[in-house]
Amino acid sequence: MTEQKAKQRPEFRNINFFSDLPTYRLPLAGIVSILHRVSGLLMALLLPFIIWMFDKSVSSEISFESFTSVFAGQFGWFAKLVCLALIWAYLHHFCAGVRHLVMDVNHHAVNKQTGKSTAAVVLVISVVLTVVLGAKLFGLF
Repeated sequence: MTEQKAKQRPEFRNINFFSDLPTYRLPLAGIVSILHRVSGLLMALLLPFIIWMFDKSVSSEISFESFTSVFAGQFGWFAKLVCLALIWAYLHHFCAGVRHLVMDVNHHAVNKQTGKSTAAVVLVISVVLTVVLGAKLFGLF
């Protein structure tokens, strides 16, 4: 009997940033996991902006007018982009969090194929909802 030798996978012990990382293919579930952390960090860093927006929108009619004038002024496009980033961060973080909760409850769903498919669903849902809400934010409908 002859033994068939399995194809050797590359083993990364000390990853070189310049030579190894450009060739490393991260699975879709890994990308969603990293984006989940990035979205959480983005929401945490922009928390003062969120608090300012909430304060301006509910204090009085005059403060609400000054709040809406920020979006119509010279740098309104920048404020809208920041809001769009917050919308994406919230939606992605929420969808990925629901994915993690479902995986925690249903232990049979923790396998490679289910992880890949649920990661794709999270990306599609968060991007589609962000595009829809971004179109509303920029006044397309």
